[in-house]
Amino acid sequence: MKRMIIAAACVLLAGPVFAQSLGEKTGVNSALGVAPATADFVKEVAISDMFEIESSKLAEQKGNAQEKTFAQQMVSDHTKTSGELKGLVSGGKVQATLPTALDSSHQSKLDKLKGANGKDFSSDYNSYQVSAHEDAVSLFERYAKGGDNSELKDWAGKTLPALKHHLDMAKELGKAPSVGQSAK
Repeated sequence: MKRMIIAAACVLLAGPVFAQSLGEKTGVNSALGVAPATADFVKEVAISDMFEIESSKLAEQKGNAQEKTFAQQMVSDHTKTSGELKGLVSGGKVQATLPTALDSSHQSKLDKLKGANGKDFSSDYNSYQVSAHEDAVSLFERYAKGGDNSELKDWAGKTLPALKHHLDMAKELGKAPSVGQSAK
């Protein structure tokens, strides 16, 4: 039993990059409030932005009025953050590789949205937006507090308020009237 505990501890302490990468992948870092490694942060942000843009383009076509308005802002804001991240990486300020495609988890969600319509689309899109923005807020908070690249850390801190606002807006999807504006 002691050997198993020692072996597990060695695996977790085998190297900061491995531990953080595994921790980020499994959600352990998030649960413990540990900052992701720079490469993990860049990968997750890039994939999140791609998913936000692609899913919101679908919502611009398939969503109700409230979702279309939200989706337009998501496409605009996440295109901006994606461009900023690419600039940090291509400018040499951040040493990381940007992914060029969604991971399987995000791709399956996007595929589900492509096949959904009406209330099914709204239900899935709205819940994906809340969970995606909860994950993004956690990721950006953790990197802004403890990231190891100062340029990226500053950018994460500056981007965080917009993501928190997106999360608040996502939580309101489906609660307000979907046609017209609420009474003033």
